[in-house]
Amino acid sequence: MTMHYQTNICNRLQNQLPKIGIRPVVDGRRGGIRESLEDVTMDMAKRTAHLLTERLRHSNGLPVECVIADTCIGGVAEAARTEEKFARENVGLTISVTPSWCYPTETMDTHPTRPKAIWGFNGTERPGAVYLAAALGAHNQKGLPAFSIYGRDVQDIGDTEITADVQEKLLQFAKAGLAVATMKGTSYLSMGTVSMGIAGCIVDENFFQKYLGMRNEYVDMTEFVRRIELEIYDHDEYERALAWIKENCNPGADVNPEHLKRTDEQKHQDWETVAKMALIARDLMVGNPKLAEMGYGEEALGRNALAAGFQGQRAWTDYFPTGDFMEAVLNSSFDWNGLREPYMVATENDNLNGITMLFGHLLTDAAQVFADVRTYWSPEAVKRVTKYQLEGIAAQGVIHLINSGPAALDGTGRQTKDGRPAMKPFWEITQEEVQDCLDAVKWCPAIDFFRGGGFSTDFTTREGMPVTIARINMVGGVGPVLHIAEGMSVELPEAVHDVLDQRSDPTWPTTWFVPNLTGEGLFRNVYTVMSNWGSNHAAMSYGHIGGDLITLASMLRIPVCMHNVPEERIFRPSAWTAFGGLEPVSADYRACAAYGPLYK
Repeated sequence: MTMHYQTNICNRLQNQLPKIGIRPVVDGRRGGIRESLEDVTMDMAKRTAHLLTERLRHSNGLPVECVIADTCIGGVAEAARTEEKFARENVGLTISVTPSWCYPTETMDTHPTRPKAIWGFNGTERPGAVYLAAALGAHNQKGLPAFSIYGRDVQDIGDTEITADVQEKLLQFAKAGLAVATMKGTSYLSMGTVSMGIAGCIVDENFFQKYLGMRNEYVDMTEFVRRIELEIYDHDEYERALAWIKENCNPGADVNPEHLKRTDEQKHQDWETVAKMALIARDLMVGNPKLAEMGYGEEALGRNALAAGFQGQRAWTDYFPTGDFMEAVLNSSFDWNGLREPYMVATENDNLNGITMLFGHLLTDAAQVFADVRTYWSPEAVKRVTKYQLEGIAAQGVIHLINSGPAALDGTGRQTKDGRPAMKPFWEITQEEVQDCLDAVKWCPAIDFFRGGGFSTDFTTREGMPVTIARINMVGGVGPVLHIAEGMSVELPEAVHDVLDQRSDPTWPTTWFVPNLTGEGLFRNVYTVMSNWGSNHAAMSYGHIGGDLITLASMLRIPVCMHNVPEERIFRPSAWTAFGGLEPVSADYRACAAYGPLYK
C-alpha cells in the first residue's frame, strides 16, 4: 500500500488553501523610534510564521503557509497595503505581533469576518502589552472580537524565545482559524433527505450559510442507482477496490435467522454494490476527472463538498445494501488507493453530526468516529446483568458508543502514538498500523431490518485512548449549541463485553467511553453526562480537543452548553469577559447572541 496524498479539501491545490496573515505592527512615528523597532518587529513576525509552518499542516497533509506584510504597519496606509496583499494571497486569518506601543485604530485588522489575534510581547522595556490592551479595547468597541496572546512571564529586551504558553495560544488560535477559513465557500452534500424522522437530518440552510459560510447541495439517492446501472465510475478503480475487499475485509458472524440469511451469491453481489457506492459517494463529493474521460463532464465536477451525509434508512436500505461500508471506508484514513485524507460522511444524513465530525477533523487532521450515544451502564446495572464489578476509571459506569457501520476503521485504536492507542493524521500512519486496523474489523451481514443486505463493521476500540465526543444541536429560540465531553476509551472483560453488546447489536462497532468527571454540575457523574447529552448521536475525535472546539465555536459564534474542559485550556476572544466573565457559560451565550453568526 502506497502513501497517497489526495487533496480531499474539495480537491483544492496548495495555492487555493487559506493562509495565515502575519501583521508586524510598530509605532507610527517616523524616525529613530520606529527605525529601532522595525527589525525587531519583523523578526517577531518571522519567528511566529516559522513556528506555525513548522507545527501545522492542512488536513490534507499539505503545508500551512504564512504571508507576512511587506512592511511593518505603523498607520492606516500601511494597514491598507497589507490588506490588499492578504486579499490577493487568500489569507483566512491574521495574527498581529508587536513588541511596542502602536496606534490601535490606525493599525488594527478591520476585516469583518476573518478570525484575528494579537500577540503583544510581555517586556517592560517596550510596552507591547500596552498596545495589546489598547488594541483589544478598540476591537471590542468596534464589535470585531480578537484573541489576546500575552505571555505569562516578563521577558527581557532582545529575548527572541516564543515561550511555551504563547506557542500554545498561537497554535490553538491558528488551527481553529484555519478550520473557519477552510469551511468557507465549500458545500455540505445531502445524499437523500431525512432518515426515520431524525431532526438532525433536517438541513438548516441558515445555519450552514450564516454560521459556517457553506452552501448546501442535494442529490437524490436514485443518483446512485443511475450511476450503478450506467456504470458511471472508474472501472479500473472498482476492480482494484474489489480485490482489496477480498484481501482485507474479514467476514464476521451472520446473526440473522436462517430464513433471512442471504446466499453467498447475494453477499457477493452486495460487495460489488457497496464498492460502487463508495466510489460514487466520493465522486459526488469532490468529483473525478476520470469521469470526464468517459464522457460524463458534469459528473466529473462533483459538488465541492467538504462533508456529506447519506440518508440510507429506510428508502434505500429496504431494497439496496446499506451504506455502512461506504461510510466506514470513506471516513477512514486509507482504502484501496493507500493512505489518504478521510472524507467526512455522516450516516442517516445527520448533517449536524457531520459538521461536528468536520470540526474534529479540521482540528486534529485525523479520522472521526460517528456513533450513537446508546446506553449508560451504571455499575449496579452491569453487576446485575453480568455479576461483574466495574473498576478503575470505569468504576462509576460507562457509556456505550455504537452505530451500525460508519465508524472509521481508525476507531479500532490500532494506531499508536506515544505508546498509547491513537487515531493519527494519515501521513503519520504506518503500513503495519493500517493492517492492524483492517485485521481488527469483522464485516458482518446486515441484520434483519436492513432488508436490502449489506455489511456492518464489528470492532471494539482499544482501551486507553484519550478521546473527545462532541455534538452540535439546534435549539429553537437559541440556534446552534455545542456539547463537549472529554474522556477515555476503556475495555471490559470479554465475557462482560459480550453480554452487554448482545443487548444492542453484536455486529456493530463499540467504544466504551468514560467521560472525565469534575464532581459537579453536568459532569458530576457519568449518568449526568448521558442524561444531558442533546441528541442520539455524537462525533468522537482522538485527543482531548475540547479547548480547540471551544475556540472554534467562539469564532463561529456557537455557544457551548456543556463541557468538562479545564479552565486553563479555554481560549476565547477577549470581549467574552465583558459579557460576564464571572459566569463564563452565560457570557458565552450573551456574546454569541450579541455578535450573531459570523457571516450574518
